[in-house]
Amino acid sequence: MTMDAFDPAAHRMVPGQRWFDDFTVGERFLLPSRTMTDAVFLAFQGASGDNHPVHYDVEYCKTRGMPGLLAHGLQTLAQTAPGAGLFPFLVEDCLVGFIEQSSKFLKPVFSGDTLYSALEIDELTPGRTTGVLGFRTTIHNQRRELVLEGRQRYLLRRRPSVG
Repeated sequence: MTMDAFDPAAHRMVPGQRWFDDFTVGERFLLPSRTMTDAVFLAFQGASGDNHPVHYDVEYCKTRGMPGLLAHGLQTLAQTAPGAGLFPFLVEDCLVGFIEQSSKFLKPVFSGDTLYSALEIDELTPGRTTGVLGFRTTIHNQRRELVLEGRQRYLLRRRPSVG
C-alpha cells in the first residue's frame, strides 16, 4: 500500500473484527501491567476530585501504619478498563455499549504496587440481534495476591446475516 492509497478506515490495531458469535467462554484478555506510581495517584486525584489525604499525603498514611499512599478503589478498578488491551479493537464494528460493572476490593493497593489485570469471558447470552458478553475481572499485585475481582458486561451485535 502506498501513501497515496491511505485509507483511515483501514488503520486498525487488529486486522479483523469479531462479533458476539465469535467469542467463547473462557477466553482471556490480559491487560498490560501497571505500577501505581505517584504520577498515577496524582492523575486520579485530578480526574476524580477526591481530596482525602489517604490518597495523596504520604506522611498522613505513614502515621496510620500504611507503607505509602492508598489507592482509591475506583483508581484500582480503572485498571480493568478493556481499552488498555485489545478487546475494544476487536469489537469496533459490533460494540453497542458497556452495560454493567461490579467489583469486590479484597486487598489494599499502595503506591509502588504493580497490578496485573485480566478479563475472562464467563457469560455469552445471545439475543436475536445482539448478545451480552460478560467478563470476570481480576487484578493481582506483584505479591500474587488477588486485590480485586468483579464483573463487567457488554452488549455486542451479532454477526449480520448474509443475503
